[in-house]
This record gives sequence, structure tokens and C-alpha cells, in this order.
Amino acid sequence: MRGATRAKWAVCAIAVALGAAACGGGGGGTEGSGVLSASWGDPQNPLEPANTNEVQGGKVMEMLFRGLKRYNPKTGAAENVLADTIETKDSQHFTVKLKGGWTFSNGQPVTAKSFVDAWNYGALLTNKQKNASFFQYIDGFDKVHPQNGTPTAKTLSGLAVKDDKTFTVTLNQKFASWPDTLGYSAFMPLPKAFFTDHDAYVKKPIGDGPYTVESYTKGSVMKMRKWDGYKGPDPAQNAGIDLRVYTDNNTAYTDLQAGNLDLVDDIPAAQLKNVKRDLGNRYINQPAGIIQTLTFPMYDNTWGGTGKEKLRQGISMAINRDQITKEIFQKTRTPATDWTSPVLGEKGGYQAGVCGAACQYDPAKAKKLIQEGGGLPGGKMALAYNADTGSHKDWIDAICNSINNTLGTDSACVGAPVGTFADFRNKISAKQMSGPFRTGWQMDYPLIQNFLQPLYYTDAASNDGKFSNAGFDKLVNEANAQASTGQAVAKFQDAEKILAQQMPAVPLWYQNGSAGYSPRLSHVALNPFSVPVFNEIKVQ
Repeated sequence: MRGATRAKWAVCAIAVALGAAACGGGGGGTEGSGVLSASWGDPQNPLEPANTNEVQGGKVMEMLFRGLKRYNPKTGAAENVLADTIETKDSQHFTVKLKGGWTFSNGQPVTAKSFVDAWNYGALLTNKQKNASFFQYIDGFDKVHPQNGTPTAKTLSGLAVKDDKTFTVTLNQKFASWPDTLGYSAFMPLPKAFFTDHDAYVKKPIGDGPYTVESYTKGSVMKMRKWDGYKGPDPAQNAGIDLRVYTDNNTAYTDLQAGNLDLVDDIPAAQLKNVKRDLGNRYINQPAGIIQTLTFPMYDNTWGGTGKEKLRQGISMAINRDQITKEIFQKTRTPATDWTSPVLGEKGGYQAGVCGAACQYDPAKAKKLIQEGGGLPGGKMALAYNADTGSHKDWIDAICNSINNTLGTDSACVGAPVGTFADFRNKISAKQMSGPFRTGWQMDYPLIQNFLQPLYYTDAASNDGKFSNAGFDKLVNEANAQASTGQAVAKFQDAEKILAQQMPAVPLWYQNGSAGYSPRLSHVALNPFSVPVFNEIKVQ
């Protein structure tokens, strides 16, 4: 989600707090209506598949669309949905055949052209889609999305419609695991209406998934409703979801306890000590494909210049991850030792300990490295984070306390709150960060590639710190060109070792998915991406 991604990372129940009246009453939904209410935050961008690369928008994408593949909500495995077959003989030329009978909720058919037109739109530079880089391995991407200048083509030469149910894809290199990426939202199909009346689509998006958008009031609520015409094997088991916007997940948690909200999918840190007592078996805490990090603005020479890797490594070693995860997060976080997630498993590319000593708390070595790296710029650093949710300030302050203790001063590190998540993301996108800033990643698909390439490959969609390393890029390209996923994983692991040497982002901890829900609900579960499986939830 996301890709995302993404920077796809997770704001966790943000945006405008509404107060009790706006949050509704009576168990969080209309009694007997079958509609449930859930905490949410306004998405950063319009809900276009190729322009949604953060968690809140990703939740809507999962309800609104189905693509060629979907990630199994229990295992994370990429499984065919609209795809009947995806065949290749050389891992570079693919033939995609669709299942018949699928339509969008406006009645327009889902055809091969629905995918090809959507992917061409997402890739074209002038459309300014956040997820454009997900199409970079399709032939002709350099023409529709050049690194410099204007496009010399409007469509990808590697895409061709053969008939209503068949299209072909030619990649610009071998990419054995490419089909496994196709469950990500960037690859969803689009109806003709998207192109003929784009403004109307943006106001009320149209998909082919189990839900439709009934209405959306920014800063208040998005109403998703079950679509009875849905053709897939996983129809909604409820009548709909009211996604209610909150600026503070503590407020959302209070509303859950008061019976004014049905589902909170991020338990605030301040409530973790009490949540089991408050909710009993209505509390979910499970591993998820999420990692929290601190990213450095590598475009600023005071942080990304020659020799500054020692400074960055020293800061990492000054952070007492064990203490922070135990005292603040109550065993819902695990200290990170690499840049991926244990959820991947060995087959997906997770390898514990890649970060080595740089992720181990060692105040003496940390102080020495920081000094050798030129010291903190101006003797101080500010850790930026979005302030519109209560879950970040405590751990940011704890990190600064750890760094200050290491350096023997109370003022070397301070938190730097930015008003809203949207403001925070916009500052990052505009390269306006003067020091390290909060980042994180929620996987789009369970492969090491998704944790490395979108975040650290030169000019990748979610490369927030603008890290660029020719050796890393070369290994990523070689990994993607391997004939099998197993061979690719080994190359990606080699690339990850470069991150340990350069430390463009500090791995902090792996994050569990957490949620709490009201007695009205049953069959509540989180998928491996920590997103509620909304379509399976039943309402009493």
C-alpha cells in the first residue's frame, strides 16, 4: 500500500477530529443496517489507482477494486482474480488472459483495454501519478516517462491489446517475479468513465470491487456500500463501511469504548497498557509487513555528503530500540535488524541481522562515529513527524532522549512536529526536510524487492530521502533480471548490504498490526499488510 509506497506509509487514523455528534452513535452505525464504522484519515491524493501510495487511500483501493491478482488476506500469496492465466516462456514476454463476465459498478465491462489504458495513464509523465515507477519495467517507459524533458510517446510500446480478454506485456528485461507485483493498486483496471469524465470520477470513484463509493465529505466520512453486482469470489459480508476521519487515534479509541465507533485499526501507544483489559478478545495484535524508519535528507550535504555515513550510523547506534519498544509499545514492536520485515520469511527475502552493529545500541561507539562523521549539523538535529495523530510524539521524544543521553546533552535532539499528515508528506515531496524525519513502509506485496526498490532505488516513487547509489541500483536491476524468485532474492539481499554500509534510513522496529472492535462485529481480521479485511466482517 501500499506501496507506497508508497511513500506509502501509514498515517494511522488521522485528519479532522469531529466530536461525538459527527462520530455518530448507537454502536457506531445504524442499528440493523449492517453498516459498520471505522477510523480513517483523508488520503493524500485523489483515489486513482496509480496515484494512491499511502495506507489510508490503500484501504479504499482494496475495497473498491480487484485486479489481475489479489494478495491472500491470510498468507499474502499473490492469487489470480481477474487473470485467468499469465504465461511466459522467458520471464520477459507475458500473455495475460482475463476471466469473463466482470464489469465495473457503472456497468461498463472490464476488458483487456481497461488494464492497458489504466497502465498507460499511470506511466505517462504528464499525468503526475505517484506510482508511475511501478511501470518502469514495461517496454517504452523511458519514452512516456523520461528522466529529463517531455515524453516522446503517450503509450507504452510493451503493451498490446489482442482481444477483449487478452493483452500482452513486453518488459525491458527479464523479471521472473513480475506477475507477483500485479495485486498492487497501481495495476488496477479503470473504466471508460475515468477518461471521458475524469472530474466526475475523482469526486466519486468507480471500481470493480465488492464496494462502491456512495459519498465522500473530506474531513468527515467516506461511505462505502456493498455492491450487489460484484462478480468476484469474495463479496462483502456486510452492507457497507463508514470510514470516519480522525485527527487523533486516542479520540477514535475513546469513541470505540463509548460505542460510537465499531473498528479502530491502530491502537494508540498510550492505550496499549490497558487494551487487553478494555477489549478482551476484541483486541488483535499480530505481525505485519511494516517497518518504521528514520530517513535522512540525502539531498542535503550536511546529512548526505561524503563521509556522512558515519554520522548516520552513529545516530542509529545511539537509539535504544529494546527499551523503547518495551516501555512505549508494549511488545507490539520488535527492534529491527534489517530494512524489510520478518513477515516475508526466508523465501520472501528476510534475513535477520543485515544491519549488524549499526542497529545495536552502543553509546560509546555511537558518540565516536557521530564525531568522526562531522558531528550533528550545527550541533543539533530535529526529528520531523506529523503531529495530527497521538502515536508518534512519545517515541520520537524517546529516540531524542536516547540520542541526548549518548551525547551528554539535553538539547542535541528535539522532535519537530508538522501539523497534518498531508502537510508533512508535501514537505517531504518538495525536499524541504532539513534533518531526519519519520518514515515507514507497509508492504505492497510480500517480496524483499518491495521493501528495497521503491524506497532506495534512484528516483523511485517512495525514495523520500533521495538516496542514490550506483552499486545498489545495479544489484536491484540484476535481481529483477534473474530467472527465478529464489535467485532474485539472493541478489536483493546483496543490495540490502549496501544500505547497511550507507545507512540512508535508520531501521527502528518492525510493527505489528493492531486493532480493536465493538461487540457488534464478528469475523474481524487483519491481513499481512495490517489492513482490516473489510469484506469479511459481519455486523450483528
